[in-house]
Amino acid sequence: MKLSALKSQVRQGEIDTVIVAFPDVLGRLVGKRFTATYFLDHVAEHGTHGCNYLLTVNMEMDPMDGFKVANWESGFGDFEMSPDLDTLRVLPWQEATALVLCDYRHDDGSLVAEAPRSLLHGQLSALKKRGLKSGMASELEFLLFNDSYREGHLSDYSHLTPSSDYRIDYHTMQPTRDEVILRAIRNEMTAAGIPIESSKGEWSQGQHEVNFVYRAPLEMADGHVIFKQGVKEIADLNGKSASFMPKFAAEEAGNSCHIHVSITKGQKNLFWDAKKKAGSKFFSQFLGGLLKYSPELCYFFAPTINAYKRYQSGSWAPTKMAWGHDNRTVGFRVVGHGQAFRIENRMPGADANPYLAFAATLAAGLAGVEEGLDAGSVYSGNAYEDKSLASLPRNLSESAALLDKSEFARKTFGDQVVDFYVHTARLEVEAFDSSITDWERRRYFERI
Repeated sequence: MKLSALKSQVRQGEIDTVIVAFPDVLGRLVGKRFTATYFLDHVAEHGTHGCNYLLTVNMEMDPMDGFKVANWESGFGDFEMSPDLDTLRVLPWQEATALVLCDYRHDDGSLVAEAPRSLLHGQLSALKKRGLKSGMASELEFLLFNDSYREGHLSDYSHLTPSSDYRIDYHTMQPTRDEVILRAIRNEMTAAGIPIESSKGEWSQGQHEVNFVYRAPLEMADGHVIFKQGVKEIADLNGKSASFMPKFAAEEAGNSCHIHVSITKGQKNLFWDAKKKAGSKFFSQFLGGLLKYSPELCYFFAPTINAYKRYQSGSWAPTKMAWGHDNRTVGFRVVGHGQAFRIENRMPGADANPYLAFAATLAAGLAGVEEGLDAGSVYSGNAYEDKSLASLPRNLSESAALLDKSEFARKTFGDQVVDFYVHTARLEVEAFDSSITDWERRRYFERI
């Protein structure tokens, strides 16, 4: 919505609250709620501030040591939260409430390089310098449970009841039970400026997928993070809970976030060769960059401990670096034709921060074009069983090490950004390594 429209709705008493938020490292929206009149009088033009520790906290909001961008030694000061008024929208599932997303900036107005939205800004600038644009779309999956978030917390997230009694991939009958929530998601997200294409039942019990309408990368990433929070809030309003955890149950498929990407110049899809009616040289080079650099950028696709549990053979998640036409066993699935011809990056899970995942996808692809790489021959068959193919990193520790050693990542994003995210990853590994799991108790309590 335009600022003028917000002013009108505030005058008419239809909006009284504006959430001012920015996406943190974990993809969460953090910020403040302002009275709508104060927002219009002060924040819309001048922004607000938030403690810079928000870039250094873990999931529990503990400020972690070892970061240069913010620390106890410097007193954990403030960064500016600068509203991007193009993101202003009403949230239909919240009463009389609007939302605007922000960029994180230093006092001199420059972007905080480590902030996720800043990384995507950088890659979009690189595209613009080449006279290019990109279209992107996420495919997000989530699990819906009949238990509320409070009930899940009190039970330590054990014995939760999926909203379906069996797997519902492409089913239309059983998902009707969840249609109160899914219909609200489709319609209210679209009303919030996040156009939805469709929803469907997915392979696991209680699992659903929602597809977004193809958009520019920054719009898509903004919609993605708002969508995740909105789905949780809509589920909560209905006494249920939704989880985007990449791998909730070992015996079920995980929650993915497939990313569709194409590059255009003017109105032309550069991935498509109209004469050959097939992928272009540009397409092969872009895909070659993804194949070469995605392993060392894997942290940006899989940023949690749990993400790597999703990479299992026969699980619908990729385990190998290969590409194929409409092949769901490879890391990169190529689909469509003509203007709709595109690459589907199947590596990210639903835990991926879209700003980081989009930035990494664009950076790797553009590097392939610059270096004149080639994607090689199309792969046919079951990539899960092919031992000749390169594998994805096995865990977060390995992924952090690859990112740390990546000359490409350091050249593209800068040492301070790479060091920041490597440190973030290693702190998460350290936290997991020092924890005691249910698996250990079941295995060792009596029998060791």
